[in-house]
Amino acid sequence: MIIAIDGPAASGKGTLARMIARHFGFAYLDTGALYRAVARDTLAGGFGLDDTAAVVSIARSLDPATLDDDGLRCPGVGEAASRIAGIPEVRAALLAYQRHFAKTPPGAVLDGRDIGTVVCPDADAKIFVTATADVRARRRFLERQRQGEDATYEQVLDLIRNRDARDSERGSSPMKRADDADLLDTTEMGIQAAFDAAVGLIKRKISQ
Repeated sequence: MIIAIDGPAASGKGTLARMIARHFGFAYLDTGALYRAVARDTLAGGFGLDDTAAVVSIARSLDPATLDDDGLRCPGVGEAASRIAGIPEVRAALLAYQRHFAKTPPGAVLDGRDIGTVVCPDADAKIFVTATADVRARRRFLERQRQGEDATYEQVLDLIRNRDARDSERGSSPMKRADDADLLDTTEMGIQAAFDAAVGLIKRKISQ
């Protein structure tokens, strides 16, 4: 069984996807970590993010065993990942790994931007998780405060809006809701309420 969870940054999709995977006893993949890992290795190697040949080579040789690196959560890595995610050859290089992971028995939960539309268009259940930009920025701002990072709410809001634009307007696998995906707006929801709603949507989908 394959469950696809898509949505913009700070919508809560990652937390939900992990909770859903634990609930059903399925494997979990944060596909964004793949792009962050490529960005990390690109920056560590001293290559520019516009050096397509170098970035694609790094994507093709990526070691999935390094996806647990705490450094992938650094803001700079996330922004770099968003930029290289628009390179078609990078997406193609990482596609096979994602599709192979999706076949993990007895099931897998993948979250990202194009899981339900490109990576696993035949997923058994698809949910597009969203929230207003203001709410998502507030969540990310509080998260950064807890981590001791120096950033204003306005700066984070700008980053969120710019990220949304890059993800939804890129030519290769843009972020969008699949036609058969359920919409889950978490603007007014706590994580438990969002989880309960998501599980309900999944159970309804697989019972049809």
